[in-house]
Amino acid sequence: MQDIIAVVFDFDDTLAPDSTSSFLENYGLNVKSFWTDEVQPLLTSGWDPVPAYLYKMLEKSNIKQPITRQLFKKWGRQISPYNGATLIFRRLIQHIKSVNPKVSIEFYLISSGIGEILRSTNLAKHFLDIWACDFFYDKGGKIVFPKNIVSFTDKTRYLFQIAKGFTGVEYKGKPFEVNKKINNENLRIPFNQMVYVGDGYTDIPCFSLIRKSGGIAIGVFDKLNKEKWGRAWGFIENDRVSNLAPADYGKNLSLSISLMMAVENIAERIMLHNKTYQG
Repeated sequence: MQDIIAVVFDFDDTLAPDSTSSFLENYGLNVKSFWTDEVQPLLTSGWDPVPAYLYKMLEKSNIKQPITRQLFKKWGRQISPYNGATLIFRRLIQHIKSVNPKVSIEFYLISSGIGEILRSTNLAKHFLDIWACDFFYDKGGKIVFPKNIVSFTDKTRYLFQIAKGFTGVEYKGKPFEVNKKINNENLRIPFNQMVYVGDGYTDIPCFSLIRKSGGIAIGVFDKLNKEKWGRAWGFIENDRVSNLAPADYGKNLSLSISLMMAVENIAERIMLHNKTYQG
């Protein structure tokens, strides 16, 4: 175990509005019709939600304008994060230094969105690793087939990679390393030194794992979208999250304060553990 806190974010509707839906709208689709009339029937027939939407994107790419890597990257550069999101990383680092300068923070992103879009945003530089859905592209850059799918419990796999230290470029081609047995005392970042921030149903397994293991789970919601309030409140009722806040990272607002308190609490816990262990 090291003196490191991992703050792990979802992306869509957590750090910025849904990047997939906004891409599809910019691509020229009726987004509501895409999700309701095309993806939903697949779910009804037994499809998993994530491969269902990826399949429909492939279908659109083949009958409409080709969807390419360049289109994804171009859209990623146009994504506007929520208020204060570009500054929260620096603020958390500065805050933890004031609490315990021996503790460091690492940021990670786990999303069911399109990786090529997310890695092109102005937030990507803050993350030590990013896991998301990826396509295989042909020589012209057109999407051909899903290369990587990140759905519900798939997200927890990457929490285990963070815990065990299996992150970065050297582990990209080693998918089975995550299964390597490592004793709790030898984990690089135990789950109780993690903060997970998410908004949706695909985040529930991560919420549960982090909460059960002594970490901190924070649910966020769009305060302007009343349709999503019920889902967000459900996270509290079902004890999925430690706290719930609107998706606004402005200084001195509830989400920023919740994050500051979360990393401070973990830093103090690390300090107490070290004193006990050394004593």
